[in-house]
Amino acid sequence: MTPLPALQAFAQRLLQAAGMEADKAEAMARLLVLTDAMGRRTHGLAQLPAYLAELDKGSMAKTGGPEVLSDNGTVAVWDGRYLPGMWLVEQAIELCLPRAAQFGLAAVSIKRNHHIGSLATLGKLAADKGCLALIANSDPAGARVAPYGGTEALMTPNPIALAYPGAPNPVLIDISASITTTSMTRTKLARGEQFEHAWLLDAQGQPTRDPAVLEQTEPRGSLQPLGGPDYGHKGFGLGLMVEALSQGLSGEGRRNGPKRWGGNTYVQVIDPRQFAGLDAFTGQMDYLSERCRANRPVRADTPVRVPGDAAARSLAAASEQGLHIDDATWGSLTQWAGKLGVALP
Repeated sequence: MTPLPALQAFAQRLLQAAGMEADKAEAMARLLVLTDAMGRRTHGLAQLPAYLAELDKGSMAKTGGPEVLSDNGTVAVWDGRYLPGMWLVEQAIELCLPRAAQFGLAAVSIKRNHHIGSLATLGKLAADKGCLALIANSDPAGARVAPYGGTEALMTPNPIALAYPGAPNPVLIDISASITTTSMTRTKLARGEQFEHAWLLDAQGQPTRDPAVLEQTEPRGSLQPLGGPDYGHKGFGLGLMVEALSQGLSGEGRRNGPKRWGGNTYVQVIDPRQFAGLDAFTGQMDYLSERCRANRPVRADTPVRVPGDAAARSLAAASEQGLHIDDATWGSLTQWAGKLGVALP
């Protein structure tokens, strides 16, 4: 088990050795380790080798800031220039917080950002300050999910998150418009595992548990929209909503034919103090959360939990005990450390 500060310092050293500016490296390292500590292991340090590879080939920008395309004081549009995605979204949230305090809400639409990791982690930044964060992300260069009733992958899993303050911990809703994700599919494939349920479609549109259909077969299969064969129209609709927020509002998307790994992101911050008030908001939502937790469970040993509860427990344990990084991720990071001349923690 490695203490969180040591892991963060190691990740920051790797990113800076790869050429990333110090402020960006600090933010990325902090947020990746926080993601691991929250239990979202596919989007924490497991992503760092891929980020280092992107920096190495110049596909992730290392320096500078976003280009402000428009800004009316409440709504801004940025060209993210493929800068580090988690850093960009944190910058957008920091811009929105004082504006939401003044106007009630504020939003930034970002085109051409790099991968933004865990949306729940980013949303927590606003929820910890008494605000709501709505974050939607899509990758117009990716094709993983077929439209409902189709057989050809067109959209990405298109995650959307809503985070808001609560007791004893923030509520962190982070879902995708597909049943599972690209990262989980690749993890299953690398481990030689099948999914427990038929969450993918083969190239003929037939449900399958085999992750290889997304990465290795020709023609390729796709991820099923949320809702599966019977109710996938709901996931399809959610995916369209995410693309409208992240691509339509930014004015750039699939129509432009991008080829690079990255994405478009919509960030909105809402300050309940400008509505009925923070106490009124938390009073209502904490009451609902407690009613959910007190609901009679299907299994007595598995009580109902609210999104964010497991992340809070995981974070508390990791802060005290540190984290174990899986062998595959650690092996890859060790190789990068040797290549970049960075000491292991």
